[in-house]
Amino acid sequence: MAAIDKINGSYLSIEELTERYNLKGGKAAPALEEGQRSFAEVLTEKQGDAHGLKFSKHAAQRLSDRNIELSNSQLTRLSDGMERAEKKGINDSLVMIDNLAFIVNTPSSTVVTAIDANESDNKVFSNIDGAVIA
Repeated sequence: MAAIDKINGSYLSIEELTERYNLKGGKAAPALEEGQRSFAEVLTEKQGDAHGLKFSKHAAQRLSDRNIELSNSQLTRLSDGMERAEKKGINDSLVMIDNLAFIVNTPSSTVVTAIDANESDNKVFSNIDGAVIA
C-alpha cells in the first residue's frame, strides 16, 4: 500500500518516506506523544495475551529497545515458568528462558521487565522471591 502525500495527493517515494519518518541509518522513529504506544509495545502485549501474560509498559519498551522478539515457543515457556512460580507461592519471580531474563509478578501475570542476560552489565536481580529456569 503506497503512502499518499496529503498535501498534493501524489505518491511518496521510498526516499521521501524514509526521510519523513526518520528511518535512515537505524535512527529511531519520531517520538511518540504522551499516551501513544509503539507498534512493538502493542504487538508484545497482544502476543502475551494469547499466553495468559501481560507486559507492563516498561517491559514492552525494554523488549523494543533491545530488539528482543519472543517466539511462540518462548512465550509458552515464559507463561509456564510464571505458572510454576505461582504454584510455589512466588510473587515476584525471575524467569530465565534461553539467554533472556524476565521479572514476572505472578499475582497479576505481568512481565515487569525483560533483560538479555548476555548484554546485561549488572547481573544482579533484586526484589524477587524466587527464580525459575523455563
